[in-house]
Amino acid sequence: MPDTRTKPTDAAKTSKLTQDPHRLREDREMVLEVAIGREVRSFRKQQNITVAELSRLTGISIGMLSKIENGNTSPSLTTLQTLAQALSVPLTAFFKGFEEKREAVHTKSGKGVEIERAGTRAGHQYNLLGHLGANSSGVIVEPYLIELNSESDTFKTFQHSGIEMIYMLEGKVDYRHGAELYPLEPGDTLFFDADAPHGPERLVQFPIRYLSIISYPSEG
Repeated sequence: MPDTRTKPTDAAKTSKLTQDPHRLREDREMVLEVAIGREVRSFRKQQNITVAELSRLTGISIGMLSKIENGNTSPSLTTLQTLAQALSVPLTAFFKGFEEKREAVHTKSGKGVEIERAGTRAGHQYNLLGHLGANSSGVIVEPYLIELNSESDTFKTFQHSGIEMIYMLEGKVDYRHGAELYPLEPGDTLFFDADAPHGPERLVQFPIRYLSIISYPSEG
């Protein structure tokens, strides 16, 4: 079977990422006017309303709407109320991005929540390292630390919605995804569509430890 593990790397070299993960947020993005403008633009685009159409609905000039959306002016409460009525959203929705609490979960070594998953066997430990519920991104992410310390029955393959990434920390395992089998060792990454049957098929070298990070859309 040909080794296909280098394909994601080759793809990464030829594709251009649309976001810079190291970009620092500018100070002006923390300004209330900018946060309000971002929300106004977002609600307008969600409803497929042009600036000209919103201007006709509210009586606010196109130039003023442009200034509001770009955070270059401080709209009055009367103006915001007019916009809220036209966009059918509560007035407080415009302040969401400014006031919203951003959560972080810090899990100390060895303190992850041990859980049971389908396919769990004696000598197999699954630790959930953190969990954020509904958030503005609309994506749920579940990071697991998985430890396999002994031989066991054949694994049942997993199959669920979303995207999963495996990062090998220790040991060796042959990991199945669909009809393919990938030999993984420390430092290897496997990134895949989790809707296909997948799971560790052959435990090659103990102890085996790897990170499994699953992401999927939040309901609603």
